[in-house]
Amino acid sequence: MATARIGVDVGGTFTDFVLHDPSRDLVHTGKLLTTPADPSEAIIEGTQRVLREAGLTPAELHSMVHGTTLVTNTVIERTGAKVGLLTTAGFRDSLEIGREIRYDLYDLFLEAPPSLVPRYLRREIPGRLDAEGNELLALDEAAVAREAKALVEGEGVEALAIGFLHSYRDKRHEARAGEIIRSLYPDLPLTLSAEVAPEIREFERTSTACANAYVQPRMQRYLDKLERDLARIGFEGRLYVMLSGGGICAVREAKAFPIRLIESGPAAGAMAAAFLSKLAGLDRVVSYDMGGTTAKMCLVEDGAPDHKFDFEAGRVRRFVKGSGLPLKVSVVDMIEIGAGGGSIARVEPGSGLMKVGPRSAGAVPGPVCYGRGGTEPCVTDADLMLGRLDPAYFLGGEMALDPDRVRRAFAEGVAAKLNVSADTAALGVQRIVDETMAAATRMHLAEKGRDPRDYALIAFGGAGPVHAWNLARLLKINRVVVPLGAGVASALGFLVAPPATDMVRSLVGRLERLDWARVNALFAEMAEEGRTLLEESGADPATIVLTPTADMRHVGQGFEIPVPLPGLALGEADVPAIREAFFAAYRLRFGRVVEDQPIEALSWRLACAAPGQDIRIGRGRAEAGGAPTPRATRPVVFEGHGPLPAPVYDRYALRPGMEFIGPALVEERESTCVIGPATRVAVDKHLNLVLELA
Repeated sequence: MATARIGVDVGGTFTDFVLHDPSRDLVHTGKLLTTPADPSEAIIEGTQRVLREAGLTPAELHSMVHGTTLVTNTVIERTGAKVGLLTTAGFRDSLEIGREIRYDLYDLFLEAPPSLVPRYLRREIPGRLDAEGNELLALDEAAVAREAKALVEGEGVEALAIGFLHSYRDKRHEARAGEIIRSLYPDLPLTLSAEVAPEIREFERTSTACANAYVQPRMQRYLDKLERDLARIGFEGRLYVMLSGGGICAVREAKAFPIRLIESGPAAGAMAAAFLSKLAGLDRVVSYDMGGTTAKMCLVEDGAPDHKFDFEAGRVRRFVKGSGLPLKVSVVDMIEIGAGGGSIARVEPGSGLMKVGPRSAGAVPGPVCYGRGGTEPCVTDADLMLGRLDPAYFLGGEMALDPDRVRRAFAEGVAAKLNVSADTAALGVQRIVDETMAAATRMHLAEKGRDPRDYALIAFGGAGPVHAWNLARLLKINRVVVPLGAGVASALGFLVAPPATDMVRSLVGRLERLDWARVNALFAEMAEEGRTLLEESGADPATIVLTPTADMRHVGQGFEIPVPLPGLALGEADVPAIREAFFAAYRLRFGRVVEDQPIEALSWRLACAAPGQDIRIGRGRAEAGGAPTPRATRPVVFEGHGPLPAPVYDRYALRPGMEFIGPALVEERESTCVIGPATRVAVDKHLNLVLELA
């Protein structure tokens, strides 16, 4: 029986692979440049290569878990399908009106995020339900057929979305309209807002439905092609896909609701950090994933990453809330910035100041040192100039770097414009990118009322271990953990992530007035749907765990917070416990509570999950103790110290119990860990490097 599994992470610069076969106690890794024109090319090539190196065939694979940035790229680049929208008569312009909030009050030339469905493709359908789900006006079925034909045959739309008023409360009108359209166009991608986001708030629910329809045709084509390509090389197992919330799902769910994959790739890194934090015995961790294009930071507490249930895609202004398309999807709550190994350094013409990112050289042409046509120096080029990378050992020696080309690019580019040396310019790039990441991390933690000094840092990604020591120093974090195979840890996250999904239904009411029978009926409906989806994802029904929460707030507030609930069968007797749980969650977020104000619930959520697979790292390696033997020494530039001789250690020669003191470099195939002066390093039983900063 096949037991081997492969996790595949397609990033903007590299595609990472981790193979795990528990029957052979085998963990094998791989890394290839991404093929942006067709990401499946790198997936197939890398899969064949890692299998060959591990001595396995595609037929011996049990399954593959995949994450992709295709959905988010499609939304950001506006390269999705031509979408039509059927909506309730009188609500055609809801997508333009939005929340009637300006994300910048003082910008007279404010640019709103463009709608994915232009006005001429939005059609009104007579029919109306009230806020309780009662029918006020019957659905005009003839209008549904007429407008659908006009959009499909007259305007050539490639997908349809349906968003009727109050369908979160009762979806009968949307369901009937869907039946009519499917009878006319059985192969047309169709999204019902009551299925993709069955919760209150008209604008956000309709926006989510439109976004799902926008990316659905492209995602379906991509997954169909990937399945065909895998079958062509002899893969007979199951293909699973990572959801934005950190769970894995079957391909059917991914094709039906591709918008739930919008943060698919970054979520895997957070799941890897959660797994590694448990191994290291840490309950408060900042996950730090720096790849070739972006850096992602996320809080992991008690072995689980933070989650949220709304997301903004394609922001007009990158860090300005309200400037993007609102989506009601479950996502791992992280901050993502354009700071990666491929982030390009430049001098701003007006100010004369150097900037780094968010524009990236990506895989093509890549940084200057790759020798693939890049001419603008990037973060990776600066790391090479400062001695952090070995030009002869990048990707384990598979990809030689060109330091002379980099020095010329710095000297003739940013250094000349700034009138400084190439070495000073390279150090400036490192300072800017590290300070940018530190500022973003501080802001992310401050918004949650957290202090970075209370956390450890888990660093991974190809560039993460290179910058982790200095980032921790800037954040005043005194412990850094760097796992074995850090450069491909996100791909490991696919293999340890559980089959999981998040269900939601809205029913608004004050705690003392709620119809608990209806609440329990909603939970029963969600439990049945969630179990079905998880069983399709390969979960053992006996292991599925259901965790209920509610979105609650004080009456009159415009926002709500998630509150854990005592069970799936609730009643009046549970109200005091629910009230206390709300106060606890409110106090954690805001530092105070208002006990004399009434509380109401808006939406009821059910997290459905089965256990993820455990992967043992470091098993079979005996305790060694003492100091390891360096294989070389080379000068490395550290801010405030200048070049220092740093011993270079082979990552694969390190054993549990070994200790040494920085400055030092630890090299492995996919990444290099840079350790600053006076930093104590120990190798734990799982082969993690544990850095204790002075």
